[in-house]
Amino acid sequence: MLTLFVFGSGSCGNCYYLKADDDALIIDAGVGIRRMKRNVLEYGIKLNTLKALLITHDHADHVKNAGIISKDYNLDVYATQAVHDGIDRSFMIKQKVDLHHKKIISPNEPFVVSNFEITPFSLPHDASENVGYMIKHREDTFVIMTDVGDITDNVKEYIGKANHLVIEANYDPEMLRVGRYPDMLKERIKSGSGHLSNQQTAEALAKNLHENLQNVWLCHLSEENNHPELAKKTVETILRSFGIIAGKDFKLDVLRRKTPSGPFTLAD
Repeated sequence: MLTLFVFGSGSCGNCYYLKADDDALIIDAGVGIRRMKRNVLEYGIKLNTLKALLITHDHADHVKNAGIISKDYNLDVYATQAVHDGIDRSFMIKQKVDLHHKKIISPNEPFVVSNFEITPFSLPHDASENVGYMIKHREDTFVIMTDVGDITDNVKEYIGKANHLVIEANYDPEMLRVGRYPDMLKERIKSGSGHLSNQQTAEALAKNLHENLQNVWLCHLSEENNHPELAKKTVETILRSFGIIAGKDFKLDVLRRKTPSGPFTLAD
């Protein structure tokens, strides 16, 4: 059985738990460690099954507790060299990843952890480097793309490969336009190295939909410039304009920012 549990998804902290049989991975480690351990107890999650920690990029909301989790659970941390270097430089990360737990990966170079075949791929974002992950387990393919500045060929390609997809829908353009963010930050968010809007994500899904896509989760919603109901409604409306019905052609959910989402059963 393949199961997804999300401890948090947004600027307050990101952490994804993917379990297959008796093995599990964690993707990103940006949620508070106390909150995470509390959620583990509440939901009966067994972290002693963890095999690795995968990191997408070196912004604090994705990595601030990577060193703690790695040490507490004796986990290797997989990230590109640039991301590992960024973690080491960050003053916001007090517990660094021990050298013997650092594993260096490169985009487009698959590697295997336990029963998972993992392929990192490049995504545009203003971090030291940023990758998404395609994770294969038996006949299922899970893809995660968070903090994505633009709909690149990689975004299109990996939507086309996913059975189960986590993809960013960060902001609503009108909420961002009239919101209280300074102009410089607004431009950063809208840029090709910032974040995806609800509309961009919806159109990418519509134009790259395939019959094997079963589940989509919208992630990393802005607290200031988006709302879960708005994100889902916008995506559903745009999909419908392409003749695609969310809930029929594939299941669509929105991941919560500060509280857990799931567990979601992806496959038996």
